[in-house]
Amino acid sequence: MPAGSRQMMRDMMHSMANARSAPPVKTPNRPTAPERIPRRIAQPTLDDHLETITRAIFQAGLSWALIDARWQAFRSAFEGFAIATVASYGEFEVERLMATDGIVHSAKKIAGTIENAKTLIALEHEFGSIPRYVDSFTGYAELYADAHRRFAFLGDLSCYYWLFRTGAPVPPFDDWIATQPKDHPRLREMVLVGRGDGTSSERPGF
Repeated sequence: MPAGSRQMMRDMMHSMANARSAPPVKTPNRPTAPERIPRRIAQPTLDDHLETITRAIFQAGLSWALIDARWQAFRSAFEGFAIATVASYGEFEVERLMATDGIVHSAKKIAGTIENAKTLIALEHEFGSIPRYVDSFTGYAELYADAHRRFAFLGDLSCYYWLFRTGAPVPPFDDWIATQPKDHPRLREMVLVGRGDGTSSERPGF
């Protein structure tokens, strides 16, 4: 075999060995009741963006059902996620939230929520709106890299959840999940419902 062909074969084998396949699809032991699956928010306000990001961040590493069951307590504790109010929180409010029944007591995530409120306000001032901020990027990878830098505790799953629920463009779920180390069945449920009711914001090539 000519030297050039051998090198091409080695390159192909290397690419195949390093290609990441989609993680196996997981079926929830107990599917989420249809009425409890998160839906897209029509014309989200800054308050909605803050609530959605906060829910995604507190869900990370925990049962979505656990957070769902406690979400009204979160909404009450964070005063409806009124963004100007949350952005003004200081040490007293953090201590109050840490002592509030019914929510997850993570001082770091509570402080992160306060910082995220400030970040959303700053983004609106800089870009005019959150949709204009999102539209300033040509693809999801670039957008996520910037959002991950700006927002506290915003991982890839949380970012996809936030963007999908607020109607911002995201890559097709099947393409995105292929980049993840494991399947996310609750997120898959949400995307499938969005496809079914025509509200999915998946965009091929994004």
